[in-house]
Amino acid sequence: MSGFVYMMSDKPRGVIYIGVTSDLAGRIWEHRNHIHEGFTAKYRAEKLVWFERHPNIVLAIQREKSLKRYRRDWKIELIEGLNPTWLDLFERIDEIDNAYRPHSSTKMWSDYN
Repeated sequence: MSGFVYMMSDKPRGVIYIGVTSDLAGRIWEHRNHIHEGFTAKYRAEKLVWFERHPNIVLAIQREKSLKRYRRDWKIELIEGLNPTWLDLFERIDEIDNAYRPHSSTKMWSDYN
């Protein structure tokens, strides 16, 4: 099962929410329709501005935790590398394949088995 790390925002260079899921379209739909109370509902962060695909959910969770420690300007740089105009990518989820490409020294899934 693949995993996704994603970022939501309310506007260009606005609030940034980072999440992880195995069902990207379903989870973004939940954010946009305020199914769960939380950060995205409170701050109206309803636009999917960035995401990347991982081969499994374990690696996606590891990447999410890493991204949450990034400085804000690094997160903005990452978003603008994929989506320079901060468009809502929800309708284009199936058209974009932003697969995570780890640094050569990063441990891979096979290293944990």
